[in-house]
Amino acid sequence: MLKQFLLLLTSVLLFNACTAEQYDVIITNGIVYDGSGESPIDADIGIRGDKIVKIGTIQNRSGATQVINAGGKAVSPGFINMLSWGAGSLMNDGRSMSGIKQGVTLELFGEGSSLGPLSEEMQRSRWGDNPKKYRWRSLGEALTYMERGGISTNVGSFVGATTLRIHQVGRSDREPTEGELDNMHLLTDEAMREGAMGLGTSLIYAPAFYAKTDELIELSKVVGDYDGMYISHIRSEGNRFVESVEELLTIGREAEVHAEIHHLKAAGQQNWHKLDDVIDLVEKARAEGQPVTANMYTYDAAATSLAAIFPPWTQDGGHSAWIERLNDPETREEIIEEIKSQTDEWENFYQMAGGGEGIILVGFRSDDLQKYVGMTLSEVAEERGDSDEVRTAVDLTIEDNNRIGAIYYLMSEENVKRQIQLPWMSFGSDGGTFAAEGDVLNRRMHPRAWGNFARLLGKYVRDENLIPLEEAIHKLTGFPATNLKLHNRGFLKEGYYADIVIFDPELIEDHATFENPHQYATGVEHVFVNGIRVLDDGEHTGNMPGRFVKGPGYHQSQ
Repeated sequence: MLKQFLLLLTSVLLFNACTAEQYDVIITNGIVYDGSGESPIDADIGIRGDKIVKIGTIQNRSGATQVINAGGKAVSPGFINMLSWGAGSLMNDGRSMSGIKQGVTLELFGEGSSLGPLSEEMQRSRWGDNPKKYRWRSLGEALTYMERGGISTNVGSFVGATTLRIHQVGRSDREPTEGELDNMHLLTDEAMREGAMGLGTSLIYAPAFYAKTDELIELSKVVGDYDGMYISHIRSEGNRFVESVEELLTIGREAEVHAEIHHLKAAGQQNWHKLDDVIDLVEKARAEGQPVTANMYTYDAAATSLAAIFPPWTQDGGHSAWIERLNDPETREEIIEEIKSQTDEWENFYQMAGGGEGIILVGFRSDDLQKYVGMTLSEVAEERGDSDEVRTAVDLTIEDNNRIGAIYYLMSEENVKRQIQLPWMSFGSDGGTFAAEGDVLNRRMHPRAWGNFARLLGKYVRDENLIPLEEAIHKLTGFPATNLKLHNRGFLKEGYYADIVIFDPELIEDHATFENPHQYATGVEHVFVNGIRVLDDGEHTGNMPGRFVKGPGYHQSQ
């Protein structure tokens, strides 16, 4: 009997020892940066299913389905894009080519606008009058729909305060009623329980511009109940830059939430010096215990629409009301004069860019206007024989009946470099994620969608030595994951999801330019998302293992 017991025990031990060494993937000969910011180590990584199950020395590699020799290159957690506009493009093409080729494994949406929640009217506007064609209502339903459709990268989102406002108030310049604000609370609560990361705002744009600070505090308190974040394209990055950061700090403090500044920048040469004051404000708040952080993109030009040169009041009531005002002769002249005038009352991108020479037009709807793509507003005015470039901007807006994509040269390279070195900085592209094929090649766009993360690691880390590689990786991985309170992501640790990037620090480089943006970054060799290889020797595998990554409210409510 004893002999039989010992034989059985031996069999169990041998079985456990054997199965403990069974891996789907083994990554060997890599320099492992775990996302903490600490110095890297030489180690093997074993993956089973969607998790990392071993970091250390793996002796027996014979049972692994895949063994990847990293060749002494960097092995890190997948990069987190803190600000992505890739939701629409991913629904059309889930490969996430321009992101995956930079090592991005999590795209975060929701700068002010989010995929949900949608009212009946918002659904009808999106899909028509037939409710059978409606695809989702809530934010959680939208991200689940995206996951089921097949995506190569993980996705997550903040719930957009603009979307909440349109849901209840519409596009009018007024405060919500008590009942409307109560409904916005309920919608925010629902989004947080579904997995939203927090509340996102974009306060320079109508109708978000119409929201008062108290309204944002009240919605942020709901987010705070679930340990979420308040993240904001602040009300001004220009003439009222300092005051707008103070507003963000007030919202974070009053609502008792972590506050983050989207794409931190001092916009307009006359405002570049204000970065000093903003850094002092943030670091004083952090020293006092208030959680405040920021993200950025690694370029000195911004991109939005030509609509950003127009006063917010012109868009009260929505697009049709805006175009109607531009067509009214008397109102049109008033608008033109206001754009030409210096002001602290709203964010005037025309003034911040130093006039039409600093504004490149990149996106028209009308075929007749495509000839102007890539030209400055000043050049378009000259070609049309118009001595008044602001009047040209109004005419183009009416003719295109559209917001018109535009690139604005606003920032200083010196400030970009200073921001990269801030210990409370992470990174977001503020762009979509695209494949360099088809109709995309006919569209001019900001190169940040194609090179933001590779540019950090190549130009600023390797070539200019602004920060050590381990610190840069921390700012791309563990730091934002900690701020977002992600569940078992952002670090290379046993038991964590296997979102992993293997790249060559000596070769990683961005190639996209403003003149030719549709160029992939190089130097990233392999990318795993949830344990599945999506990039193999720089080529997309076609796999779609991406998931809807949920925020802290979801985990609290389970």
